[in-house]
Amino acid sequence: MSSTIIAGSQATVLAMPVTTTFLGELQQLVSLHGYWMIGLIVGLESLGLPLPGETILVLAAIYAATEPSFNIWVVIAVAAFGAIIGDNIGYWLGSRYGYALLLRYGERIGMFEPRIKLGQYLFLRHGAKVVFLGRFVALLRILAAFLAGLNRMPWRAFLMANATGGVIWSVVFGLGGFIFGKALLQFHHALAPIVFTLALGGFFGCGYLIRRYEDRLTVLAERALPGPLVVALHVKDHKVSFFPSVSASPQKRTNGQRSP
Repeated sequence: MSSTIIAGSQATVLAMPVTTTFLGELQQLVSLHGYWMIGLIVGLESLGLPLPGETILVLAAIYAATEPSFNIWVVIAVAAFGAIIGDNIGYWLGSRYGYALLLRYGERIGMFEPRIKLGQYLFLRHGAKVVFLGRFVALLRILAAFLAGLNRMPWRAFLMANATGGVIWSVVFGLGGFIFGKALLQFHHALAPIVFTLALGGFFGCGYLIRRYEDRLTVLAERALPGPLVVALHVKDHKVSFFPSVSASPQKRTNGQRSP
């Protein structure tokens, strides 16, 4: 009889959801460090580190629903702040260091000037979509900001997409966790592998399409961004103006062309 009770208790312990352990760890983390830890983890993930920023946000929202002293709106605010700041740091790293490394060593990995310019053209046309939607997809959430900086996406366009995506993402998952509790977390964990697989498939699918139509896209990129590789891009009223590298002539510095 006693062995049956012990076996039953062990089965109960094993059947306890893992989220209980996560929530307990989060409660201890928050009690020791406060709200800023949520913003830090979300920010580091946005910067490019593989950390569970979205899971931390949902768990913090669940904790806020059970602990009156823990304000859900502060949770949402620090998560949005961390997402925006982290993405901007990732953008700066891509723009400041990633682009320079690409110019210097890109030819060794097949990234010649036309292909680098093609990446700039694609982010000029579709970068805002990538940055905004990337906030909701694990793989892109880590890479989008760095790639935007690497491909010289205009900072104002990046900031608009980044801030909008960060705020909406924080509100959706913050209020979702606060209202629906562990049901959202379990649903999120169930869908996470599927979403990741779809994102990975979409990533490689886009790469395949770009390679297949590379010649045609390269021509469009050269029309939109003529001359040497750009140092910075600015978009205003659908016009593309750029500042070429130092080796460009003064006449080319004022050159601009309407994007097709």
